[in-house]
Amino acid sequence: MKFAVFKEEIDRRIAIVPSSVPKFKDLGLEVIIETGAGEEALYSDEEYKAQGAQVMSRAELLKAAEVAISIHPLSEAELKQLPTNTLVISQFQPFADAAVIDQLKGIGLRAFSMDMIPRTTLAQSMDVLSSMASIAGYKAVLEAASILPRYFPMMITAAGSIKPSTVLVLGAGVAGLQAIATARRLGAQVEAFDTRSAAKEEVKSLGAKFIEVEGAVEDKGAGGYGVAQSEDFIKRQRAEVQARAMKADVIITTAQVRGRKAPILVPKETVEKMKPGSVIVDLASSTGGNCELTQDLKVIQHNGVYIQGNSSLASLMPQDASFLYSNNVLNFAKVWMKDNQLALDTSNEIIAGALITADKPE
Repeated sequence: MKFAVFKEEIDRRIAIVPSSVPKFKDLGLEVIIETGAGEEALYSDEEYKAQGAQVMSRAELLKAAEVAISIHPLSEAELKQLPTNTLVISQFQPFADAAVIDQLKGIGLRAFSMDMIPRTTLAQSMDVLSSMASIAGYKAVLEAASILPRYFPMMITAAGSIKPSTVLVLGAGVAGLQAIATARRLGAQVEAFDTRSAAKEEVKSLGAKFIEVEGAVEDKGAGGYGVAQSEDFIKRQRAEVQARAMKADVIITTAQVRGRKAPILVPKETVEKMKPGSVIVDLASSTGGNCELTQDLKVIQHNGVYIQGNSSLASLMPQDASFLYSNNVLNFAKVWMKDNQLALDTSNEIIAGALITADKPE
């Protein structure tokens, strides 16, 4: 079965790395990859060939694919060029765009959406959202450090002592926890906020202070995302965040609600009370941002405060991000490839969750 790997047009990552090729072959998947697909992630065509992959043009891939994978969905025009009944694997984000399901069915394609794999212990090794969020949390702190006009750690020198920076992390999911750990390694003092009480012990275990605002709504079935909160809670939350933000040198925001606009945690008035030179890195920028002033994929300055909006920081570390993504896909493929054959058993909760073109029971 030909497993076609496409070059990303808006990303430096690649869905499959060379070292994974023989492992996919063992499952019954023959890897064919677009010419130059891995170059920006520093994986050459020769490396893929050495591992047994065939390298060909995009047009040839579209004709030959039986299973097609890309991190970002192919265009509608290209999807229509794939053979009928091809299994397409990507991140279609049906929570944000439900129409994509009917579009895929109308073209005659079957589709796995990697962002719909259940976020359970059983599926943890396949969870691309967690893998990429971990990289984003790490990179967010490094981005902030490169902009901040001050040290992160305390520095004692002959010329005088420097106080450590204070970092405030809003959202203690995978990205937030990695941001906390990275900021602590760099010597900053870290505070963190999350609506989920379960995050408290994880935050404290990393050496950060947990900020509590009572009365949060929790949902263990939210798959790592936050849930919508009451107006009263949001009001008290903003007041607490503002009090902390005024003292912070860096704010990392990671809070998202699945299928909805990201909650505003840092309004304009809070930004205007922050210290000049402070930095906000907003990882929720693609869904509106946690900071009211965030502009997606831009670094702006407001009242002396730098605000970077970027939900795709994982793509700035393309080599390791591609390696982790490839492992996630490989572990996922082990679920739907049995005895070298495609086995879309919808009684399996992982397949049922990710196969967005399957008819769901009423």
